[in-house]
Amino acid sequence: MKFLQISDVHLVPGGGDLHGLNPYERLTACIADVNAHHADADCVVFTGDLAHTGHPGAYERLIALLDILKLPYHLMIGNHDNRENFKAAFPSRPQDPNGFIQFGFDTPAGRFICLDSNEPGVPYGSFCEKRAAWLAQELDHAGSGPVYLFVHHHPFPVGLKRMDVNRLRDGERLGDVLKGRTNIRHLFMGHLHRPISGTWMGIPYSVLPATNHQVALDFVIEGVVPDSHEPPAYAVIFLEADRSVVHLHNFLDRANTFRL
Repeated sequence: MKFLQISDVHLVPGGGDLHGLNPYERLTACIADVNAHHADADCVVFTGDLAHTGHPGAYERLIALLDILKLPYHLMIGNHDNRENFKAAFPSRPQDPNGFIQFGFDTPAGRFICLDSNEPGVPYGSFCEKRAAWLAQELDHAGSGPVYLFVHHHPFPVGLKRMDVNRLRDGERLGDVLKGRTNIRHLFMGHLHRPISGTWMGIPYSVLPATNHQVALDFVIEGVVPDSHEPPAYAVIFLEADRSVVHLHNFLDRANTFRL
């Protein structure tokens, strides 16, 4: 199976700039690149921070761009999103019985489960008992088949001090739900605006750059997010029975391709 991950698009109402860049133009270029080179993928998963302040106007702009996307897509929310404004803009998008934007769906590679870590009004993430109970039921439903998890906030420190303060505050609760589940194949995350990979509790994970601004690689700065204008990217992911392969594509890179 081939699918794509796009994260942290941070659209603003009116199509204006954000941190010296234009997130609408960046996402437009991203979708054009996807349509041109990866229309054969099964779907796209957007892992949160669709809007920078959760403004309804930003979601209106997102709807217009998604109409251009040639692939089926699945939308998650992050800390910059507003859950109620998202629901108003995308009333047909799935949610769990408690109104959280979390859902599961079957794919040729296995079960995809997308989690809602949004805690209104704060930058850090939460994973309450209701959300944890829903995930446990989803995992029970999946049985022993392959499961791929998606969450916006990282549930463990990664060494970026300002971002780790705003990680998933209930990471241990998420870990308790996953403990002993040997069929969790991969954890895909956003929020960090950086290319990061590793393992957590024996589960492989990956994070990708945002489509607009990035977070600088700095392990010292505290109290303020060290933004940067490093290249944006999306992920092209291949899932096989015995492996997962994640490619990061800097879609604005215009370096010439050549053959020796």
